[in-house]
Amino acid sequence: MQLSIVLTFAALGLSLAWSPVVNSQSKHSVALNMASRAAQKKKSRQEWAEAYDKKRGTGSSTGDIFTVIGGGRIGSLLSQGENSLLLKRGGKIPEDGNGPVVIATRNDALDSIIDDCPQNRLKDLVFVQNGYLDKYLTSKGLADNTQVLLFLSVPSLGVDPVDGVTSVNPEGLTAATGIHAQAFADKLKSLELKCNVIDSEEYKNGMFEKLIWISTYMLVGTAKECSSVGQAGLDHKKLVETVINELSAAVSAKEGLAFEAGIIERLSAYTDVVTDFPCAVKEFEWRNEYFYGLGDEACPTHNELLRECKKKGVIVFDLP
Repeated sequence: MQLSIVLTFAALGLSLAWSPVVNSQSKHSVALNMASRAAQKKKSRQEWAEAYDKKRGTGSSTGDIFTVIGGGRIGSLLSQGENSLLLKRGGKIPEDGNGPVVIATRNDALDSIIDDCPQNRLKDLVFVQNGYLDKYLTSKGLADNTQVLLFLSVPSLGVDPVDGVTSVNPEGLTAATGIHAQAFADKLKSLELKCNVIDSEEYKNGMFEKLIWISTYMLVGTAKECSSVGQAGLDHKKLVETVINELSAAVSAKEGLAFEAGIIERLSAYTDVVTDFPCAVKEFEWRNEYFYGLGDEACPTHNELLRECKKKGVIVFDLP
């Protein structure tokens, strides 16, 4: 992947170094090895998906209804097409239904939706929200549910979406994992958008890459009074890179993750795709709080920027 979101989603700046001339036979061997590794990785993903569906025994079928909760920009987009059901505020999830139930709402609506969901449909809930959801989903007993890293933008209701296809990730960054991951990927394919189906380990890396992206560009842009993420990346390139390096190192130490090389390039390329997206530090408890909670020793620049925003009055919430 990679926002593998898929977002994904992601370790540090690439550098050029001298290397000896490689003869054609060596080049051929390298190419064969690369192709072999790619084929093995694809095979592993397929085997994982088959084993996961067999374990849960609830994979989506052709006749399933693709239910979407939320009639905003993302929800309206995802509810297009056949076999789709759009539920707006107050709508009830059909107890006798089958297939994915995509929650396309803000994070603060999750509690009520989960509480109102029929018990037998809890397994079908699909989470596409931004931010760090692991702790929350575990507390709800939904840690194994389908999750999606959405690397796409819908500027306004009814406008064509901008896919998360970048110069670094032409396969797209949007990624999904879980029992309804393929159904979600098929839905995006029908809308001419890309989505990678990945396993939970790859997803976790991609999730943190996207969390780093949204927590970095939004914060730097807000602190430095930028009009967009594109301006933040252009006018404050070194600061953005410092924060990305800082946060990726902190996550690696805390979670035991190893990000693929090139995280700065991946996130910068995605920023180019959504360059006009406005900057704002919001949903703190789902985004920047994860890093703020790691402390000043782990995230000094990030945390100081948050305090700078608070001092300027550009964030309304109190820092812990």
